[in-house]
Amino acid sequence: MASGSKKVIFAALIGNGLIAVTKFTAAAMTGSSAMLSEGVHSLVDTGNQILLLYGLKQAKKPADDKFPFGHGKEIYFWSFIVAILIFAVGAGISIYEGVHHILHPSEISNPIINYIVLGLAMIFEGGALYFAIVEFNKARGNKRSIDAVLHGKDPTLFVVLFEDSAAMLGLIIAFAGIFLAQATGLLWWDGVASVFIGCILGGTAIWLAHETKGLLIGERANIETVEGIRNILRDQTGVKKINEVLTLHMGPEFILANISLEFEDNLKTGELEKIINTLDRTIKSHYPIVKRVFIEAEDHTPHN
Repeated sequence: MASGSKKVIFAALIGNGLIAVTKFTAAAMTGSSAMLSEGVHSLVDTGNQILLLYGLKQAKKPADDKFPFGHGKEIYFWSFIVAILIFAVGAGISIYEGVHHILHPSEISNPIINYIVLGLAMIFEGGALYFAIVEFNKARGNKRSIDAVLHGKDPTLFVVLFEDSAAMLGLIIAFAGIFLAQATGLLWWDGVASVFIGCILGGTAIWLAHETKGLLIGERANIETVEGIRNILRDQTGVKKINEVLTLHMGPEFILANISLEFEDNLKTGELEKIINTLDRTIKSHYPIVKRVFIEAEDHTPHN
């Protein structure tokens, strides 16, 4: 999944970098507010992809004394930063520019340049979006798209997917705003389009922040994984009662499992050690994403 994430990010990075340059050039030549907002949008997306790549690199750092469970949560932190940047920079500048041009509309010169740039951007952005959808579908498997987003543990995939979707929608709105300003002579349509683009970016940022917050704070494994671990525990001879199965995602590919069990009273120390070792190996073999398993022997009821 990490490899797929990198491919999606690199594809989006190259596409957005080239598109940003062309959009800013078109905005400078035509004076279009919507095109300037789109340029900011692509520039923010380019910076976001660089941050996501940095996050993936940091997440691969090995465990050490200070971070005994590794640095997997780095990708959650940088995904959250991306959401903040989209909101603060992308949405903020777009809405500001839009309001400014609504209050002080200006003539759009050479609108044909904007149409050409937007058309090319739609082609490039459409390719990046298609690539993101393909990788997202591979990662989600048989899950519904909404479930894959809500319960996905690799934020890089749906961050890029959301960004590309918002970018495509923004291009359509920019095209409509420039066309309406030219066709009706009401120049404030260009500013209205810029405000709409800012609202789209703001909504995307809020959604991404919501989705990455749980992972950053500490989210459990998917319910299927938790129930699977419980089934392994139930089937193990010598286990009398399951008190707790607590899981925590330390990264997209790293689950920490802390298990509290009540064992049969007649077990000897050597037998208990063998059962614990067997459970450790069985859980990790069935769920390779579970990297660390801690099993406690307790004879009381769960805390919650």
